This record gives sequence, structure tokens and C-alpha cells, in this order.
Amino acid sequence: MKDVFYSLLDNYTKDKNLISTLWIEIETNYTNSKRHYHTLLHLKNMCKELYECNDDINDWHTILFSLFYHDIIYNASKKDNEEKSADLAIKRLQQINYTESKINVCHEAIVATKSHTLSNNNDINLFTDADLSILGYTWQEYEQYYKQVRKEYSIYPDFLYNPGRKKVLQHFLDMENIFKTEFFRSKYENTARNNISKELRLL
Repeated sequence: MKDVFYSLLDNYTKDKNLISTLWIEIETNYTNSKRHYHTLLHLKNMCKELYECNDDINDWHTILFSLFYHDIIYNASKKDNEEKSADLAIKRLQQINYTESKINVCHEAIVATKSHTLSNNNDINLFTDADLSILGYTWQEYEQYYKQVRKEYSIYPDFLYNPGRKKVLQHFLDMENIFKTEFFRSKYENTARNNISKELRLL
């Protein structure tokens, strides 16, 4: 992911110290010892998913910036992680003089990962679908995912965590479609619903 980030930033600044500083901030946050799922591996998996549909993405660079910053702030006891991550993304993109309109899209994409509702911007829909793609992986991979999420919320006992987790999972099942784009829906929708239903039964 470091190479992807450096290559991306090279389009907008030749300041190697700035690029290094921005990367170290990303790496430090995503490798925090309290993180178990929202790590650099999550970014790598999302990046892989997005590369597979990049022909459908209109503004690849903005989506990549959204990827790197969407979970840069993550505190399991807070409910404003997406907003804080989006705000930090604005500051960092302003440092490289990124176009204001594109910064706004980046901000919108990051905040969209909070509710995963349908956007008018298809790039954002592909981005949030990639964020949820783990839901449609094999049961073994999904099981590892939800156990990692549980570790991130280890400060909460089961009697507090389980009702909240059930609410999140039911929210996805109540959606007409978990995935907003045909690309991801055809790949993952059915398996995601089966995985979520199975986790619900185990809680």
C-alpha cells in the first residue's frame, strides 16, 4: 500500500518529505495495536476490489484518496470516526493543493461509509460497496472478520456489544440491496446475506 500511496502522491507533489510524513501518519494509525480489522490489510483488500472495477470509476485518484483516509481515525468508543476521518482528509488534500471539488467528493465518500446508503455518485457507490465486500467472502474469511471486529470492541462486554452488533447486521438485511452496484451485487449479495444471517444466529 505504501507504493500505491507514493505513486498517487507523486502526481500532486514532488516534496518527498511531505509524502513520507503523510504516509507515516496513515501507517501509524492503521497499525495501531487496538486495531484488528481496520488495518492496512483492510485497505489492501479494498484496493484489490476497486482495481477490479476501476474501468467503471470516473475519478480513480479521488477514490484512492478516500480509501487511504476513510478509516484513518478509528476509536471503537466514538461514533464520529467517519466525520473525523473525512475532516482530516480535507486538511491533508489541501496540503497538496488537490482540487476543491474533488476534495468534497472525497469527504462525501468517507462519510458515506457510515450508513452505506445509495449515492448519486457511482464512484462513491463502488467505494462503499468495496468497503463492505468482506461481507460476501467465504464463511471462513467472514468469521475471521467478525471476530476481529469483536476484538476492536473488546472494551464492551457481550451484553452491551451483542445488541449493537445485531442492530447493525439487521440493518444490512433490511436493505433492499446490501450492495448498491451491479458489479458488487452480482459478486457478493447472496453470500453476504447468508453470512450475516449465520452470524446473527450465533449471537
